[in-house]
Amino acid sequence: MVKGLKIQHKIYLGLMFLFLYAPIFVLVLYSFNTSEAMGRWTGFTLKWYRELFRSDVIKNAFYYTIICAIISTIVSTVFGTVAAIGIYYHKKRVQDYVLNVNYLPVINPDIVTAVSLMLLYISVGIQRGFTTMVLAHIMFSTPYVILSVLPRLQAMDPHLIDAAQDLGATQLQAVRKVIIPEIMPGIIAGMLIAFTMSIDDFVISYFNTSGGVTNLSIEIFNMAKRRIRPTVNALATLMVAVIVMFVFIINRIGSKKKMEYRLKEDEK
Repeated sequence: MVKGLKIQHKIYLGLMFLFLYAPIFVLVLYSFNTSEAMGRWTGFTLKWYRELFRSDVIKNAFYYTIICAIISTIVSTVFGTVAAIGIYYHKKRVQDYVLNVNYLPVINPDIVTAVSLMLLYISVGIQRGFTTMVLAHIMFSTPYVILSVLPRLQAMDPHLIDAAQDLGATQLQAVRKVIIPEIMPGIIAGMLIAFTMSIDDFVISYFNTSGGVTNLSIEIFNMAKRRIRPTVNALATLMVAVIVMFVFIINRIGSKKKMEYRLKEDEK
């Protein structure tokens, strides 16, 4: 009976991974296809990658995507971390109220947020472009950083900052040298979420930029209205490769730290 269940679990797991990763595998495969037509393999080529690196439109969109993601990630991580620390050290009633307000941008549909921001920029006379897109990304990323950092604060010893101050540290030093290192995993998680969301975002970016400023998602959408060329497959394949490499490095660092921690524990 147990053996049968194990086989069923393996089949279920295999089907789940097939469902999740089959589209990515197909996309990667057809990025090396000589034909522009999807669904028909005609031979191996690297010409779409060469065309990708020669495309000024893709380069421009990639530049804006990365710069916007870096700026919005840094700013939203700082804002979100400071806000999370402020929320944590407030009274319970204030915490509940602020957290409920913080949930609104998270659960709000992207289209509502996008149109609201667009109307705000128009009403105050701000010309939409790169700056407005960055501000929009900061706005929708910050709540996710708060939600990533706050659980780390709640899991922390509440008397740490008092102990640091008793030992002579100022309040700012206690936050910088005690609290920040303690909640660093939450800060890194929030930073990664903010960066990923900025790279991935389409709806909010589409409504809050103009004047030739586009990111990759907008550019791919514009291509889809005409005809998606295999250069998009090549671009997506490179992005997948970078993400896989990044995840591998993070896992290696995490495994190394766990090994070091276990060795220290064994020495004790």
